[in-house]
Amino acid sequence: MRRRRRSYSSSRRPSNGRRARGNARPLALIAIIFIFTLTLAPPIKNYFTQRAQISALKSQVESDRTALQKARAELSAWQDPDYIKSQARERLHFVMPGERQYIVTGTDITKSQPQTTQIAGQLPAGAPWYTKIIASVTESGL
Repeated sequence: MRRRRRSYSSSRRPSNGRRARGNARPLALIAIIFIFTLTLAPPIKNYFTQRAQISALKSQVESDRTALQKARAELSAWQDPDYIKSQARERLHFVMPGERQYIVTGTDITKSQPQTTQIAGQLPAGAPWYTKIIASVTESGL
């Protein structure tokens, strides 16, 4: 009987040790992956943040380039003496010597008559006083 017990107990010991090591390996692997993730998470976040900033700056540079091209085109237009004369006539109402200028007024006003609306009159009876003031200011602006 003793031999059986010894062989029984000796056969049990390695299996217990194998089970303990078997359970420890996945736990150690999970711990290593967790530490690896904690180590790499901030640099990866910074990488994607910087990539977003770079793409935003690239689009801003592109819009600035188009604005610069428009400004250069306008500058080259202002180098032309005929363009300067036409702008002086339109904007400043200049005329060349010997010419007469006639300005017709009142034509645009008859086409678009402003329509008056009673905004303050459309408010409900229990409206607060400040809404009536805002409505009257808006009405006077129209």
